[in-house]
Amino acid sequence: MPKMKDQIGRTVALSKAAERIVSLVPSLTELLYDLDAGDQVIGITKFCVHPSEWKKDKMIIGGTKNPHTQEIIDLKPDLLIVSKEENRKEDIDQLAAHMQVYVSDINKMSDNTQVIEHLGILLNREREATKLSLHIQEQMRALKPLKREAKAVYCIWKDPYMFAGTDTFIHEMMQIAGFQNMVSDKRYPELSMDELLEMQPDFMLLSSEPYPFKRSHVEALQKELPHTKVLLVDGEMFSWYGSRPQYFADYLNRIHAVI
Repeated sequence: MPKMKDQIGRTVALSKAAERIVSLVPSLTELLYDLDAGDQVIGITKFCVHPSEWKKDKMIIGGTKNPHTQEIIDLKPDLLIVSKEENRKEDIDQLAAHMQVYVSDINKMSDNTQVIEHLGILLNREREATKLSLHIQEQMRALKPLKREAKAVYCIWKDPYMFAGTDTFIHEMMQIAGFQNMVSDKRYPELSMDELLEMQPDFMLLSSEPYPFKRSHVEALQKELPHTKVLLVDGEMFSWYGSRPQYFADYLNRIHAVI
């Protein structure tokens, strides 16, 4: 009988391995796919874009911030997978009254390793989970960070400009890549252009999500920040946990090629 504490200390107890799963976390939906749990997943959000075929095969139960709670309850899942950061507490609390809920809280690679292990146990996919964790660790060891210290800010939003702080998975991936995050706030503070000019980061990383920064934004900001290299980066590579970090080393090599 799978039983454990999730990442915020709540008990998750199942009578057997989960057979009906709903995921409200896009990156962990991708992890479920990579754990070969497709037959067990019955519901996902509209933002769960990997794998793409699940958009046709699974019930779409709203978004991460506005899930269709009654539809989820009617599906009668035996396990709901959520995130402390990405999902609203009121939705989690409401749904927890009807089903077992696993709450993830991932800011470090060690947190990510734990989630893979936990879901492997809850889904009876321990062998797959161990194999994936070892593969990610191997890829991280092979990763070649930037050769020089690079001070950087990572922008996730426009109007106002918002940035990833230290208490985020993005910060962890920046550090692994060799970028020194200049934003000392814990979460996602706003910074003005005057503040950015005063900071003079070596790099400003514009994420492709949640705000869809484009090449035109790079060009406009480059004019405003002439002493900073403005780069458009793949938001999934920096902010998605689960199984996505297995691709980070190859992606970082592509970043090296343009800086």
